[in-house]
Amino acid sequence: MSLVSASNLCKTYQSGDIAVNAVADVSFNIEPASFVSFVGPSGSGKSTVLNMIGCLDQPSSGTLQVFDTDVSSLDRRSAAIFRGEHIGFVFQDFNLIPILSLFENIEYPLIMVQNWSPSKRRDRVMEMLEAVGMADQANKRPSQISGGQKQRAAVARALVTNAKLVLADEPTANLDSASAHRIIELMKSMREKFGTTFIFSTHDPKIMAEAEVTFTLEDGRLIGQSESSEAAHV
Repeated sequence: MSLVSASNLCKTYQSGDIAVNAVADVSFNIEPASFVSFVGPSGSGKSTVLNMIGCLDQPSSGTLQVFDTDVSSLDRRSAAIFRGEHIGFVFQDFNLIPILSLFENIEYPLIMVQNWSPSKRRDRVMEMLEAVGMADQANKRPSQISGGQKQRAAVARALVTNAKLVLADEPTANLDSASAHRIIELMKSMREKFGTTFIFSTHDPKIMAEAEVTFTLEDGRLIGQSESSEAAHV
């Protein structure tokens, strides 16, 4: 059974008197524990697709099922609850809170969406820091670490709530080649360890090479789908 299923998905924005079709009649299925990329030029609609899957934006029409839930019909409060319980996010600019330590940044989703005791939260945060190789950096603030380390912390934050779906919007865009490679390898290991599905919006050929399925968008429309027989799959 598909983890994500979209049928005739559309998203239209109003710009004055002009209707802009950011996503037009897109249909796709994504299987559990997979590496999937949405690719295309800027303005092709790939980030809009990720935002709709992540319940940050609502489709104008069509249906979108995530974890057997019709997220296209959720109101704002229900969407926020669903997002907090099921989905993690990794952004190209990391989105870490500058005044908080790495430990506090990773702990933040647990405080927001789960009624966990402080000791249970601490154990979970340290488990995730250990998993991404940053247990010794727990007390540092984002300004004290490198871009690659920030993205490792962002991956830990995305997974700390046991999210089985992580949406990564250009996660390697602000990293040098070596750091980008390490982040991709980290995400692959997280997928293998936790059975997490990763869905990327990306221009990075290194991510495309690892993706089992690549959806190509242009002007809001799905113009191609390719599958890789060589990318490792659990």
